[in-house]
Amino acid sequence: MDMNAVLEVVTRSDPGMVRSNNEDSVMANAERGFAVLADGMGGYNAGEVASGMATTMLGSELAKAFLEREPSSDAGGGKSWAEATLDVQMGLVNSAIFQSSQTQPQYAGMGTTLVVAVFHDNKVTVGHIGDSRMYRLRGEDFQAITRDHSLLQEQIDAGLITPEQARHSQNKNLVTRAVGIDAEVAAEIHDHEVMPGDVYLLCSDGLNDMVEDDEIAMTLGALSANLELCATQLIQMANDNGGRDNVSVILVKVKGEYPASRGMLSRILAWFK
Repeated sequence: MDMNAVLEVVTRSDPGMVRSNNEDSVMANAERGFAVLADGMGGYNAGEVASGMATTMLGSELAKAFLEREPSSDAGGGKSWAEATLDVQMGLVNSAIFQSSQTQPQYAGMGTTLVVAVFHDNKVTVGHIGDSRMYRLRGEDFQAITRDHSLLQEQIDAGLITPEQARHSQNKNLVTRAVGIDAEVAAEIHDHEVMPGDVYLLCSDGLNDMVEDDEIAMTLGALSANLELCATQLIQMANDNGGRDNVSVILVKVKGEYPASRGMLSRILAWFK
């Protein structure tokens, strides 16, 4: 299914006000209905290499996989093809980055965070590793639909600190999972129901570390009719507040429903459920 008719997608990435190079990488394939954002880490240009590998590999392999089969088709084991493909391909990206870091000294220690969204059958399958986030604006309700894999989030979950204390912590960049650091890493993958009018934001921590969630929500609410302007404004806000990190955003607006095409038998079975 060509998703261009039901999704509006805008991508932006900026080095920020402090760093000379941009270690973030973004890509989106509106036709196939997916978007990928990666925030690299490592010395010299290694983080840039890791994030670039992640978006390039996933962009290519997801496009091939979803050309072969509809993302919503059954992959067995209670998983959709979208979920199964994300699980496999995020693992392969981790292996490729890890092997490069082990065999090429200039890339030693490189890694990246990763957040991926696949829109299919009136839902979105989201996979993430690390602290790059995905938010959803639905009407006036704005919320993060990923949970950071970070030391701060673990401390919040354990009741050791409050979210407000976390905002002012010096440990913001300590992630507990990242792509390419270890030989294996577990991606967290979930499905979320989608409604027409929803606006989804994928971002690196260069945005949410610099801009409060309520300010992000207000900007999305005010400018969602013009996603290009909205993306530009979000990056400008991060830079106006110091721009201490690279900042990247992907905005996806859902313009209508997109149910998966189903054969007659599956439609009859669904009717009887």
